Amino acid sequence: MKYSGQARLLVAVDCIIFGFDGDNFKILLIQRGFAPEKKKWSLMGGFIQPEESLEIAANRILKKLTGLEGVYMEQLQAFSNPDRDPVERTIAVAYFALIDIQKYQKQLSTDYHAEWFLLDKMPKLILDHNPMVEIAKNRLRYKAALHPLLFELLPEKFTIPQLQALYEGLYSTTFDKRNFSRKLLSTGLLIRQKEKDKENSRKGAFYFKLDKLKYSDNFDAFLKFIPNPDKFIS
Repeated sequence: MKYSGQARLLVAVDCIIFGFDGDNFKILLIQRGFAPEKKKWSLMGGFIQPEESLEIAANRILKKLTGLEGVYMEQLQAFSNPDRDPVERTIAVAYFALIDIQKYQKQLSTDYHAEWFLLDKMPKLILDHNPMVEIAKNRLRYKAALHPLLFELLPEKFTIPQLQALYEGLYSTTFDKRNFSRKLLSTGLLIRQKEKDKENSRKGAFYFKLDKLKYSDNFDAFLKFIPNPDKFIS
């Protein structure tokens, strides 16, 4: 049985994959493998199969490209302009994911000519993918100002300068080192380690680990890492 007189629409999922390599905040893009706009830069996406939910489809698409499962992923919104796809009427539901780039190195598929780009040096994308990225960036900027969301991008051990570089990459700005460090340490989320990173500074910066129990308890708490987050939303 079907609803009579109703047009059939395609539904796709597009994944906006943000990553951090220890120095820079980046976005993962692929070269589209089919027409229209073949070989142009694109988000990783695909059509939802009849037996799939949106979440299952998004995780399948992410795993297909990165080989990763269980990473942080959040639904952004639907994009439904009737003219957004020149081939067929397609509604796209966008998700953004957060990945520690150093974890994916050996798993990233070579089938899609994927490449990491700095956020401010991203090429023009197909269809409405540029607005998708802009909306995802603004959503992430707002949420990361209030919650410890960006810790999802960090390796098990990290330094405060690394963490500051991560936040500065997302917000395209520079934060005062002392104020940033003081605010982070005041959350109680970080456990200082005995060893230091001596490669990137003369004195050496202490490594920290995330207190995972406190992280889970405080994930939805308003920690206000970044003052006035609205000014960073374009």
